[in-house]
Amino acid sequence: MRTWSLSLDPILEVDPPRLFVKGIKAVLGLMLGLILVTLTAGIIAVALELRELLVRDVEEVLRHMLVGILLLLAVIEVFKTTLAYLAEGRVKVTFIVDTILVVMLTEIIALWLKGGTWTAFGLLLGVIAALAGLRVMTIRFSPSAMRSADAEMDVRG
Repeated sequence: MRTWSLSLDPILEVDPPRLFVKGIKAVLGLMLGLILVTLTAGIIAVALELRELLVRDVEEVLRHMLVGILLLLAVIEVFKTTLAYLAEGRVKVTFIVDTILVVMLTEIIALWLKGGTWTAFGLLLGVIAALAGLRVMTIRFSPSAMRSADAEMDVRG
């Protein structure tokens, strides 16, 4: 394996790939911190909405809280995706599909609570069905599943 080095000075050597990886990890670390702050602020905002139960219509407040909670779940999925990238150095497609599924389900619930059209429901359900199929495929054909199947074949002989 060839290592790259940029020598500006014999004492100071820079390894661009290693420098890039360290830079990406630093940026992702900052992003994780921002996600945690956003998640905390979102939880506080949803909790503070409980005060609105005394002033506004209960059904309206609960609808708004439900959508807020589902969006917080989407933020958690983004957090999990970022952590998986930091830990394994690759993006897990299943986490991305899970995030999109949570967002799409949030959209369906928001549309249902607003009284959307059947066409809009049909389109969203079609997207969710395609994502569910993709989710099954990512699990079935994931690199870890392929390795475990190969190991099982080796054992059998």
